[in-house]
Amino acid sequence: MRFHIMTLFPDIFTSYMGESIMKRAIEKGIVELYTYNIRDFSLNKHKKVDDYPFGGGAGMVMTPQPVYDTYRYIVEKFKIENPQVIYLTPKGRVFEQKIAGELSLAEDVILLCGHYEGIDQRIIDLIVTDEVSIGDYVLTGGELPALIMVDAISRLIPGVLGHEESYEDESFTGDLLEYPHYTRPREFEGLEVPEVLLSGNHKNIAGWRQDESVKLTRQRRLDLYEKYEKQVNASKSNKKRKNK
Repeated sequence: MRFHIMTLFPDIFTSYMGESIMKRAIEKGIVELYTYNIRDFSLNKHKKVDDYPFGGGAGMVMTPQPVYDTYRYIVEKFKIENPQVIYLTPKGRVFEQKIAGELSLAEDVILLCGHYEGIDQRIIDLIVTDEVSIGDYVLTGGELPALIMVDAISRLIPGVLGHEESYEDESFTGDLLEYPHYTRPREFEGLEVPEVLLSGNHKNIAGWRQDESVKLTRQRRLDLYEKYEKQVNASKSNKKRKNK
Protein backbone atom coordinates (compact mmCIF):
# COMPACT_ATOMS: atom_id res chain seq x y z
CA MET A 1 0.00 0.00 0.00
CA ARG A 2 1.20 3.48 -0.83
CA PHE A 3 0.66 6.53 1.36
CA HIS A 4 1.16 9.92 -0.28
CA ILE A 5 1.49 12.83 2.15
CA MET A 6 1.00 16.36 0.87
CA THR A 7 2.54 18.67 3.47
CA LEU A 8 4.61 21.77 4.15
CA PHE A 9 6.73 19.84 6.64
CA PRO A 10 7.82 16.47 5.19
CA ASP A 11 10.64 16.00 7.72
CA ILE A 12 8.07 15.43 10.46
CA PHE A 13 7.38 11.99 9.00
CA THR A 14 10.99 10.83 8.68
CA SER A 15 11.70 10.03 12.33
CA TYR A 16 8.49 8.20 13.19
CA MET A 17 8.38 6.12 10.02
CA GLY A 18 12.02 5.12 10.53
CA GLU A 19 11.32 3.30 13.79
CA SER A 20 9.86 0.02 15.05
CA ILE A 21 6.89 -1.59 13.28
CA MET A 22 6.52 1.10 10.61
CA LYS A 23 10.19 0.82 9.67
CA ARG A 24 9.90 -2.96 9.26
CA ALA A 25 6.73 -2.62 7.20
CA ILE A 26 8.53 -0.27 4.81
CA GLU A 27 11.62 -2.47 4.65
CA LYS A 28 9.43 -5.47 3.77
CA GLY A 29 7.77 -3.46 1.01
CA ILE A 30 4.32 -3.90 2.56
CA VAL A 31 3.95 -0.15 3.07
CA GLU A 32 5.37 2.66 0.97
CA LEU A 33 5.42 6.25 2.18
CA TYR A 34 5.97 9.24 -0.08
CA THR A 35 6.02 12.81 1.17
CA TYR A 36 5.63 15.86 -1.07
CA ASN A 37 6.55 19.37 -0.02
CA ILE A 38 3.70 21.54 -1.30
CA ARG A 39 6.04 24.52 -1.31
CA ASP A 40 8.14 22.86 -4.05
CA PHE A 41 5.18 23.16 -6.42
CA SER A 42 4.53 26.87 -5.84
CA LEU A 43 4.85 29.06 -8.93
CA ASN A 44 5.52 32.08 -6.74
CA LYS A 45 9.14 33.21 -7.03
CA HIS A 46 9.44 33.20 -3.24
CA LYS A 47 7.71 29.79 -2.99
CA LYS A 48 4.87 31.40 -1.10
CA VAL A 49 1.93 29.08 -0.40
CA ASP A 50 -0.46 31.26 1.62
CA ASP A 51 -2.35 34.54 1.33
CA TYR A 52 -4.88 36.71 3.15
CA PRO A 53 -8.49 35.45 3.16
CA PHE A 54 -11.09 37.19 1.01
CA GLY A 55 -13.60 38.91 3.23
CA GLY A 56 -11.06 39.59 5.93
CA GLY A 57 -10.39 37.73 9.15
CA ALA A 58 -7.44 36.49 11.14
CA GLY A 59 -4.68 34.29 9.79
CA MET A 60 -3.67 33.12 6.35
CA VAL A 61 -5.13 30.57 3.93
CA MET A 62 -3.19 28.07 1.81
CA THR A 63 -3.51 29.02 -1.85
CA PRO A 64 -4.96 26.47 -4.31
CA GLN A 65 -2.29 26.36 -7.04
CA PRO A 66 0.58 24.64 -5.15
CA VAL A 67 -1.76 22.09 -3.59
CA TYR A 68 -3.49 21.30 -6.86
CA ASP A 69 -0.21 20.89 -8.74
CA THR A 70 1.15 18.61 -6.02
CA TYR A 71 -1.96 16.47 -6.39
CA ARG A 72 -1.64 16.35 -10.18
CA TYR A 73 2.00 15.28 -9.87
CA ILE A 74 1.12 12.37 -7.58
CA VAL A 75 -1.81 11.13 -9.65
CA GLU A 76 0.07 11.33 -12.95
CA LYS A 77 3.32 9.81 -11.64
CA PHE A 78 1.62 6.77 -10.10
CA LYS A 79 -1.22 6.61 -12.63
CA ILE A 80 -3.81 6.57 -9.83
CA GLU A 81 -7.38 6.12 -10.98
CA ASN A 82 -10.19 7.41 -8.75
CA PRO A 83 -7.73 8.73 -6.13
CA GLN A 84 -8.78 8.85 -2.48
CA VAL A 85 -7.73 12.24 -1.13
CA ILE A 86 -8.29 12.78 2.57
CA TYR A 87 -8.04 16.27 4.01
CA LEU A 88 -7.16 16.34 7.72
CA THR A 89 -9.42 18.95 9.32
CA PRO A 90 -11.37 19.48 12.58
CA LYS A 91 -14.46 19.84 10.37
CA GLY A 92 -14.24 16.26 9.10
CA ARG A 93 -15.89 13.09 10.34
CA VAL A 94 -14.11 11.58 13.32
CA PHE A 95 -11.52 8.94 12.47
CA GLU A 96 -12.26 5.50 13.92
CA GLN A 97 -11.24 1.88 13.52
CA LYS A 98 -13.90 1.21 10.89
CA ILE A 99 -12.48 3.91 8.63
CA ALA A 100 -8.96 2.53 9.15
CA GLY A 101 -10.19 -0.89 8.08
CA GLU A 102 -11.82 0.46 4.93
CA LEU A 103 -8.72 2.42 3.92
CA SER A 104 -6.39 -0.54 4.60
CA LEU A 105 -7.87 -2.18 1.49
CA ALA A 106 -6.84 0.68 -0.80
CA GLU A 107 -3.78 0.63 -3.04
CA ASP A 108 -3.11 4.37 -2.74
CA VAL A 109 -4.24 6.90 -0.15
CA ILE A 110 -3.40 10.60 -0.46
CA LEU A 111 -3.39 12.59 2.80
CA LEU A 112 -3.56 16.37 2.59
CA CYS A 113 -2.16 18.24 5.58
CA GLY A 114 -3.51 21.73 6.02
CA HIS A 115 -1.85 24.56 7.88
CA TYR A 116 -2.48 28.18 8.89
CA GLU A 117 -6.26 28.83 8.86
CA GLY A 118 -6.88 26.07 6.35
CA ILE A 119 -6.96 25.51 2.60
CA ASP A 120 -8.82 27.37 -0.14
CA GLN A 121 -12.28 25.75 -0.40
CA ARG A 122 -11.86 25.22 -4.13
CA ILE A 123 -9.18 22.60 -3.45
CA ILE A 124 -11.63 20.72 -1.25
CA ASP A 125 -14.28 20.97 -3.97
CA LEU A 126 -11.90 19.83 -6.72
CA ILE A 127 -9.83 16.98 -5.29
CA VAL A 128 -10.83 16.01 -1.74
CA THR A 129 -12.93 12.85 -1.45
CA ASP A 130 -13.20 12.81 2.35
CA GLU A 131 -12.55 15.14 5.28
CA VAL A 132 -11.36 13.48 8.49
CA SER A 133 -10.71 14.67 12.03
CA ILE A 134 -8.88 12.80 14.80
CA GLY A 135 -10.89 14.48 17.55
CA ASP A 136 -12.66 17.56 18.80
CA TYR A 137 -9.66 19.84 19.21
CA VAL A 138 -7.53 22.02 16.96
CA LEU A 139 -3.88 21.42 16.04
CA THR A 140 -1.42 23.64 14.19
CA GLY A 141 -1.41 21.38 11.14
CA GLY A 142 -2.50 18.07 9.67
CA GLU A 143 0.84 16.29 10.04
CA LEU A 144 0.19 14.60 13.40
CA PRO A 145 -3.30 13.44 12.34
CA ALA A 146 -1.79 12.08 9.11
CA LEU A 147 0.78 10.08 11.09
CA ILE A 148 -1.95 8.69 13.31
CA MET A 149 -3.95 7.59 10.28
CA VAL A 150 -0.94 6.00 8.59
CA ASP A 151 -0.14 4.04 11.76
CA ALA A 152 -3.72 2.90 12.40
CA ILE A 153 -4.29 1.88 8.78
CA SER A 154 -0.93 0.14 8.37
CA ARG A 155 -1.52 -2.11 11.39
CA LEU A 156 -4.48 -3.66 9.59
CA ILE A 157 -2.52 -4.57 6.45
CA PRO A 158 -1.60 -8.28 6.41
CA GLY A 159 2.05 -8.83 7.27
CA VAL A 160 2.66 -5.56 9.09
CA LEU A 161 2.15 -6.95 12.61
CA GLY A 162 3.05 -10.51 11.77
CA HIS A 163 0.12 -12.14 13.58
CA GLU A 164 -3.51 -11.49 12.78
CA GLU A 165 -4.40 -11.91 16.46
CA SER A 166 -2.25 -8.88 17.25
CA TYR A 167 -4.98 -6.54 16.08
CA GLU A 168 -8.10 -8.73 16.25
CA ASP A 169 -8.23 -8.46 20.06
CA GLU A 170 -7.36 -4.77 20.29
CA SER A 171 -9.61 -1.96 21.49
CA PHE A 172 -12.49 -0.93 19.19
CA THR A 173 -12.45 -4.27 17.37
CA GLY A 174 -15.99 -5.52 17.85
CA ASP A 175 -16.97 -2.30 19.68
CA LEU A 176 -15.17 -3.29 22.90
CA LEU A 177 -12.13 -1.87 24.65
CA GLU A 178 -9.22 -4.26 25.10
CA TYR A 179 -8.89 -6.36 28.25
CA PRO A 180 -6.02 -5.80 30.77
CA HIS A 181 -2.59 -7.37 30.14
CA TYR A 182 -0.14 -8.89 32.64
CA THR A 183 3.41 -10.24 32.45
CA ARG A 184 6.19 -11.29 34.87
CA PRO A 185 6.58 -11.08 37.81
CA ARG A 186 3.45 -12.79 39.19
CA GLU A 187 3.40 -10.38 42.13
CA PHE A 188 4.44 -6.70 42.07
CA GLU A 189 4.04 -4.21 44.91
CA GLY A 190 1.43 -6.44 46.50
CA LEU A 191 -0.62 -6.79 43.31
CA GLU A 192 -0.94 -10.29 41.82
CA VAL A 193 -1.75 -11.53 38.34
CA PRO A 194 -5.35 -12.88 38.15
CA GLU A 195 -5.25 -16.60 38.84
CA VAL A 196 -7.21 -17.50 35.73
CA LEU A 197 -4.36 -16.25 33.51
CA LEU A 198 -2.01 -18.74 35.18
CA SER A 199 -4.40 -21.68 34.85
CA GLY A 200 -3.51 -22.74 31.32
CA ASN A 201 -7.24 -23.17 30.63
CA HIS A 202 -7.65 -21.31 27.35
CA LYS A 203 -11.45 -21.39 27.46
CA ASN A 204 -11.54 -19.81 30.90
CA ILE A 205 -8.90 -17.26 29.92
CA ALA A 206 -10.90 -16.27 26.82
CA GLY A 207 -14.03 -15.92 28.96
CA TRP A 208 -12.22 -13.76 31.52
CA ARG A 209 -10.83 -11.51 28.81
CA GLN A 210 -14.24 -11.10 27.22
CA ASP A 211 -15.83 -10.26 30.58
CA GLU A 212 -13.09 -7.73 31.36
CA SER A 213 -13.51 -6.07 27.94
CA VAL A 214 -17.25 -5.77 28.46
CA LYS A 215 -16.84 -4.41 31.99
CA LEU A 216 -14.19 -1.88 30.94
CA THR A 217 -16.24 -0.70 27.98
CA ARG A 218 -19.36 -0.28 30.10
CA GLN A 219 -17.40 1.79 32.65
CA ARG A 220 -15.48 4.02 30.24
CA ARG A 221 -17.29 4.13 26.90
CA LEU A 222 -21.01 3.73 27.32
CA ASP A 223 -21.54 4.66 23.67
CA LEU A 224 -19.48 1.66 22.53
CA TYR A 225 -21.05 -0.63 25.10
CA GLU A 226 -24.55 0.22 23.86
CA LYS A 227 -23.50 -0.64 20.28
CA TYR A 228 -22.04 -3.92 21.50
CA GLU A 229 -25.18 -4.72 23.51
CA LYS A 230 -27.38 -4.13 20.46
CA GLN A 231 -25.25 -6.51 18.40
CA VAL A 232 -25.44 -9.19 21.11
CA ASN A 233 -29.22 -8.86 21.40
CA ALA A 234 -29.63 -8.96 17.61
CA SER A 235 -27.51 -12.11 17.46
CA LYS A 236 -29.62 -13.77 20.16
CA SER A 237 -32.82 -12.87 18.32
CA ASN A 238 -31.51 -14.38 15.08
CA LYS A 239 -30.59 -17.61 16.87
CA LYS A 240 -34.08 -17.86 18.38
CA ARG A 241 -35.68 -17.43 14.94
CA LYS A 242 -33.49 -20.16 13.46
CA ASN A 243 -34.34 -22.56 16.30
CA LYS A 244 -38.09 -22.11 15.86
